Amino acid sequence: MHIDIISVVPELLESPFSHSILMRAIDKGLVSLKIHDLRNFGLGNYRQVDDYQFGGGAGMVLMAEPLDQLLTSLTKEQSADAIVYLTPDGETWNQSMANGFSLKERIILICGHYKGIDQRIRDIWVTHEVSIGDYVLSGGELAASVVSDSIIRLIPGVLNDAGSALNDSFQDNLLAPPVYTRPSEFKGHKVPEVLLSGNFSAIEAWREAEALRRTQERRPDLLSD
Repeated sequence: MHIDIISVVPELLESPFSHSILMRAIDKGLVSLKIHDLRNFGLGNYRQVDDYQFGGGAGMVLMAEPLDQLLTSLTKEQSADAIVYLTPDGETWNQSMANGFSLKERIILICGHYKGIDQRIRDIWVTHEVSIGDYVLSGGELAASVVSDSIIRLIPGVLNDAGSALNDSFQDNLLAPPVYTRPSEFKGHKVPEVLLSGNFSAIEAWREAEALRRTQERRPDLLSD
């Protein structure tokens, strides 16, 4: 898989992909990722990428021309399976979407900034509009990191235990059950006996029941789906 990320502040994206699981995925060659500075396609001597919005109002808008030129450059030799704009008014990102996107070969993520991007880029280029929650961020870089992380960890070979991702919360519309590690007793709180029993069928049944109980308590809306 290859991921391109378009940003006006690419420095914000350096750390998330330079550590831990995402870095190892890139080092293993399981995914390639490139961050593109939109200002390299800015207009004029000052490499302008934003302007005031028509009709007045506070906040700048990312201009159509720089984005169009960069997207044209990126898709000149190879098209993208998805061109995603990170925006508060997009479809709320979820595990099912991450599963689907993990099967794609090439994804382009556009990070919004200021008041967003010119609507014409959304009309002409964007195939998916995604939000990571009902709140507003200063830019789409953090959202791009979240979306990328949720996709990359699903690629075979990224996690040491391939079954780990399949047992995560929101797979099968259930939250994950409680987990424990050593010691078996901590400040008077003991690990459930079934987890120490060695009876794997009983352990699996306990985990399923706990996942259902936790989902009913905390996210009953998932069960209604």
